Amino acid sequence: MNGSLFTAVFAGLLALSVPLFVLIGAMTALGDVIWGDAGGFFEVTLMESVRELTDKPPLLAIPFFVLSGAVMSRGAIATRLVGVARAVFGGLPGGLGIATVVACMFFAAISGSSPVTVITIGGVMYPALIAAGYPERFALGLVTSAGTLGILIPPSIPMIVYAIFASGDHVIQVEELFLAGLGPGLLIGALLSLFCLIAGLRKGERFTMPDFGAVRVSIIEGFWSLMLPVLILGGIYSGLFTATEAAAVSVVYSLVVELFIHRQLKLEDVPGVVAESAVLMGSLLVIFAMAVGLNALLADLAIPDRAAEWLTSQSLTPFTFLLVLNGFLLLVGCVMDIMSAIMILVPLLAPMAALCGVDPVHLGIVFIVNLELGYLTPPMGLNLFVSSSIFEKPLGRVIASVVPFTGILLVAVLIVTYVPTVALGPVRLLDGKPVAVAFPEGDICRTAGEPAADEPEGDEPEADEAKGLGDLMNSDAYKAAMGDDADDDGDDDEDDQADAAPQGKSVGDLMNSAAYKSAFDDDDDSKADDNKADAAPQPRETDAD
Repeated sequence: MNGSLFTAVFAGLLALSVPLFVLIGAMTALGDVIWGDAGGFFEVTLMESVRELTDKPPLLAIPFFVLSGAVMSRGAIATRLVGVARAVFGGLPGGLGIATVVACMFFAAISGSSPVTVITIGGVMYPALIAAGYPERFALGLVTSAGTLGILIPPSIPMIVYAIFASGDHVIQVEELFLAGLGPGLLIGALLSLFCLIAGLRKGERFTMPDFGAVRVSIIEGFWSLMLPVLILGGIYSGLFTATEAAAVSVVYSLVVELFIHRQLKLEDVPGVVAESAVLMGSLLVIFAMAVGLNALLADLAIPDRAAEWLTSQSLTPFTFLLVLNGFLLLVGCVMDIMSAIMILVPLLAPMAALCGVDPVHLGIVFIVNLELGYLTPPMGLNLFVSSSIFEKPLGRVIASVVPFTGILLVAVLIVTYVPTVALGPVRLLDGKPVAVAFPEGDICRTAGEPAADEPEGDEPEADEAKGLGDLMNSDAYKAAMGDDADDDGDDDEDDQADAAPQGKSVGDLMNSAAYKSAFDDDDDSKADDNKADAAPQPRETDAD
């Protein structure tokens, strides 16, 4: 009955097309009324969860990156990046398409938003591709698909959101996710560029030497644009500033460049840009708060624990778990935007992935590359609607144009999922570790509390057992400490008993010996207070006199 009521209300709200934050908030409240303790939850759990969200430093980076992206979309940074890409790659077969991909990659490294990348780079390159004789379907699909690199190549707003909402023993650092996104971003860029190269060859284009004079001029004109990703990523990984501080630096840098160097932005335009960013950020924060409430309710009802129990009961291997996860996330991306999907699903799925030995940073990239496809899949594909609007094309034509590019991205998803080195290699390289990362081993995903496959079994201390004086005196360690030859099998029992007798050594001497401590799991390096608590009581020493 309760489940039917919940489902009916959910379906009704969907049919009414209520805003997402209303849908999440209403279902959270209804779920708590039906299955939880409404008063205690809303008075304590929800408020505490929202307060903890506001204490997370990465949250501050999001409005800064949103603002810097808005500034750059109004200025000339994107145009000059396109000029550099066209000058360098224009001589290759399919060079204009390759330049589009490279320009999207560079702009992604300074904006962190997929729709903004489509609007800014696509607005310049789509007319150029059409003018160069490329089919409309190819040009439309390329600019729409290449724009998805905006959320994968750092800095990435969805990666920041993932770091905030990821749960588990391992604290996710935004810097780790940024670095892990480089490999998959370059992989997808390379695959798209290869597709453009093949398209250029089929079109009859041939390789021509680039005009080095034009290349030099474009680099000089685009110098300040090229320096922004170098400043952001170089500053983060050199330790000069954190990801949050890098977001603030990107705002200051983009404002200075656009106002005083490129002079494409006027001071009177700045309040309007800030207002646009504030509206977007406000809508995100409301969804954040509602998602935190839903996650708190799920935790209060022990849903993640039940999901983990179900996972272990299915005897899934890490391979099959990731395969199922990929399919699930691809379906989710069709009906839910990436921010909401991350905020709702990550706290639920991250603990389950940990049971299968999946690295939490690798899992974050798997999430991003799967949900990245959601920008290209109806009915919620945001890039589809953006392209349809700015290029004034029917939505059905845009959807048809991205089909071959979606296939390319699916190949990249499988590579990133089952070759962890693609994502984790740069992270390990920066940490001074071997770059290659093996796929998680093991026949089935372990149960909660069970040590991972790579954890030595001897690391965990054994349960304490009651050990008496007789156990001690019969141990090999005791015999060795007392001078007994444990390996002498030729002695008879009487000789063994005689040898085993203490020779002028008290029980206190024995219990203070290294042999006793080793045999009875006493830690010589533990604190003095712990030693006193763990050691057995010793008899008081009497004065020999």
